[in-house]
Amino acid sequence: MTQPFEFKQSGHLNPALTDPAARTLNADKLTGRWVNTNRETRGIAEIRIEQGSERFSVSAAGVGADGPVAWPKTGATALANLEEEAGQRAVALAATFDFGFMRAETYLRVNKGVLVIVLFNTFRDESGRSDYVNREFFYRQD
Repeated sequence: MTQPFEFKQSGHLNPALTDPAARTLNADKLTGRWVNTNRETRGIAEIRIEQGSERFSVSAAGVGADGPVAWPKTGATALANLEEEAGQRAVALAATFDFGFMRAETYLRVNKGVLVIVLFNTFRDESGRSDYVNREFFYRQD
């Protein structure tokens, strides 16, 4: 019989979790205009990430039958790697695009200079379409 997992708190928290100054993240590796590496994509053609004084925003252009289709601009939450630079650098973003009939939970991360976007797409209408996940890669175009 296996023993239940017991979580023991060490009492030592990473300073990035408790230091108010660490709440502001540097997002220079994320911000800017990014273009899909796959010119034949049926998803996002390009994406722009901006850092405001209070929050991040993400805007995208999806692929449409007659050209790019603007997605609604949305706010984004910065995610830090607490093991690097005491959490001072934003290494990823989480954003949700809500189209009414569909919701796209989106996670964006820069890896070796490439923006990797994973989308978890959930249909909220009565169409019977299957929810799906896709991943796309982007290069900086500033």
